[in-house]
Amino acid sequence: MYKLKPTFFFKLILFIIGFFIFPNPGVKAQINAEQVLTIGKNVLSMDDYMLAIQYFNQAIKAKPYLSDPYFFRALAKLYLDDYAGAEADCSLAIENNKFKTEAYKLRGFARQIMGRDSLAIEDYNIGLSYNPLDKNFLFYKAVALTELKKLDEAQSTFSTLLRQYPKFEEGYTARARMNLEKADTAAALEDVDLALNITKSQITPYLIKAEIAWKRKNWNDAASALDAAIRLKPESPDLYVNRAFVRYNSDDFFGAMSDYNYAIEIDPKNMAAYFNRGLLRYEVKDLEKAEQDMTEVINLNPENVHAYFNRGLIRLELEKNKEALADFRHIQQKYPRFYPIYYGMAEAERNMGNLRQAANFIHQGEELVEKYVENPEKNPLDRPVIAATETRAVTSSGESVEESESEVMERFNRLLTITQVAENQLSYNEKIKGRVQDRDVNVEIEPAYALSIVSPPESLKSLSNYFKDLDDLNQSYILDHTLYLSPGLESTEYGNKMDELFELSEYLSKIPSDKMRPADYLLLGVINTMLKNYQAALDNLDKAIAVNPQFTVALMARGYARYANALADIKISSQEKDNDEAFLERTAYTVLLQEALSDFDKVLSLNPRVVFSWFNKGNIYYEARDFTSALQCYTEAIKIDPDFGEAYFNRGLSYLNAGNKSQAFADLSKAGELGVIPSYNILKRMK
Repeated sequence: MYKLKPTFFFKLILFIIGFFIFPNPGVKAQINAEQVLTIGKNVLSMDDYMLAIQYFNQAIKAKPYLSDPYFFRALAKLYLDDYAGAEADCSLAIENNKFKTEAYKLRGFARQIMGRDSLAIEDYNIGLSYNPLDKNFLFYKAVALTELKKLDEAQSTFSTLLRQYPKFEEGYTARARMNLEKADTAAALEDVDLALNITKSQITPYLIKAEIAWKRKNWNDAASALDAAIRLKPESPDLYVNRAFVRYNSDDFFGAMSDYNYAIEIDPKNMAAYFNRGLLRYEVKDLEKAEQDMTEVINLNPENVHAYFNRGLIRLELEKNKEALADFRHIQQKYPRFYPIYYGMAEAERNMGNLRQAANFIHQGEELVEKYVENPEKNPLDRPVIAATETRAVTSSGESVEESESEVMERFNRLLTITQVAENQLSYNEKIKGRVQDRDVNVEIEPAYALSIVSPPESLKSLSNYFKDLDDLNQSYILDHTLYLSPGLESTEYGNKMDELFELSEYLSKIPSDKMRPADYLLLGVINTMLKNYQAALDNLDKAIAVNPQFTVALMARGYARYANALADIKISSQEKDNDEAFLERTAYTVLLQEALSDFDKVLSLNPRVVFSWFNKGNIYYEARDFTSALQCYTEAIKIDPDFGEAYFNRGLSYLNAGNKSQAFADLSKAGELGVIPSYNILKRMK
C-alpha cells in the first residue's frame, strides 16, 4: 500500500494518548475531560494555540458544565486576536462558575480591546469585589476610565495601583497618557521619567516624550525620543514616517527623505510615506518622481482627494495640462464647493489657450468665496480633510474652533503623521508567541476534496463524517491500494511517492482493456488526477462510470477532475491567450464547471449526506463568483456536519464577498475554533 508510515515513536505517543484519553471515541462520556484539559493547558503553555483549542473542544464535549475548558479556550482565542470568540467563551465559563475571577478579567480585557470600555469596567469591578488589590484589574480599569474620559476616577485608580505596585512601569506610562488627556504635560513627563528609571526597554514612554516635544515644536528632543523608539522597534514604518516629519521641520531634508524611503522599503503600501515623499519631491522640484509618488497613493486609495489635488498641481508645472484638469475635475465631482480647484482648472485651461473657459473657472471660484463671506452657514465651502476628525481644530480644553481658509489649505497640503503609535498598548500576559494570525497567508478558500492514494497529513481539522461508499470499497480489498479523500491535491504532500505514482500509472495503462474493472479505471483516474494529467484521468473515469453509472466514488473523482481541469485551463488562458481566445476558454471553463456540478449532484441524488459533495459544489460556485449558491452549499454541508471547519471558513469568505461582514466574522471565528489556521489572519485583517 502507498501509505505514509508514522514512526514507531509517533505510533507509541498516539497509542498512549488514545488509550488514556479516548478509550472509546464513539462515547463522549468516556473521554477523560480532566486529562484532556491538562494536556490542552500544557500545549497552550507551549504557544500552540490552535492545537490547544482542539483539546479544549474535546473537554467541553465530554463535560460542557465545566468552567475551565471554556476559560482556557478563551485565552487561546485571545492570543489569536479572536476577541469576540474570547468574550463569548468567558461568558460560558462564568455561567458555569460565577466565582471564576480570571474569566471576568479576560472577558473585560477582550471587551476593552474591542472598545467596549463600559462593559469592561463592569467586569473589572466584579473582579475587584473579590480581590480589591489585583494589579491587572486595577490597571485595565484605569486605562478604560481614561478612554471614557473619566479622568478623576482614572486618577484615583492609578493612585491605588501605583501605591501598591510602585515598580510597575506600565502603570506610570498609562498614567502619563491620562495626564496628557488632562493637558498636564509636566505630570506626564514626570511619570515618563519614573517609567524609564524602572526600565528603558519599553517603547511607549519614548513615544510620549516625542509627542510632548512635538507639540512644543522642540524638534531636537522629539527626534532623540524617536531615535530611542526606533532602536527598540526598528521594523515599524510609522516611526520612520514620524521621524521624517520631525527632521523636515528641523530642515533636515536629506534625513527626512531617507526615512520615507526606508518606511516604504519596510511597507511598500504605506500611503503616508508615499504622500509625504511626494510633497518633499515637489518642494525640491523633482516633479517627475513627485508625480509618481502621488500616483502610487491614488493606486492604493483611489478616493484620496489630497493626492489628486497635489498631483494636479505637479502636473501643471510639468505642463501636463489635460491630466491636471482631469485630477481637478475628479475632486470637483465629490467636492464641488472646494474653491481652490477652480483656480487650478483655470490655469490648466489658460495654458492650453482656452481663455474663456479659464475666466469661467476663476469666476466660479470667486463666486463661491463671495457667497461664503456673505452667509457662511447658507453657503458653506467644501473642506476635504486628511481624516474625518480633522474638520475643525481642537483646543487643549477640547473645544472646537473655526479654522481660517489658509489653515484649511495648510492641512490640505501638509505632511501626514501617524497619530496612533503612542497609544496604550495593552497586553494580556506578555508571553505571546506562535501567533498564527500574523502569518502572511493568501485569502483563498479551503480546497475541494479529492481522492488520493496518499494518506493526508496530520491536521488540527477533523471531520466526524466519512464517505461510506469509499470505506466500503476499501474494505472490499478489490484494489491493492487504499483510497483516501483529502482536501486538495498538492504534489508537495506526496513526498517521495512521485516516482511510484508515475510507475503505477504506466503499469495500469498497459493492462488490456478487457482485463480492466471499473475499480481499476477508478484507480488509474485517481493517479492521473494526482499527476495533473486531467484528460487521461477523465478518460479513465468516464470508462468506470460507463460500466457502473451509480459508482459514487468514481463520480466524486470525476467531479473533482473536471473542476481541477477547469481551474487549470482558465489559468493558462488568462496568461497565454489573446482576448478572443481567452473568452472561448472562459466559455469552456464554464461548461467544465457545470459538468463537475452534474457529477456532484449525481452523488447527492444517490446519497444526500455526502458532505464533501456539498462542499465541493460550494467551491465551484465560489470560483464562478455565485456567492449566493456557494452559501447555500456550504450551509448544507454544515447542517450535515456542524464541526466542518473548512465549510465555515469558505462560507465566511463567501459572506465577506457578498458584503455581510458580521456573518463572515462569526463563521471565520468558528472556523478558527475548529482548526482552520488562516481564519485568524483574516480576522485580524478585517479588524
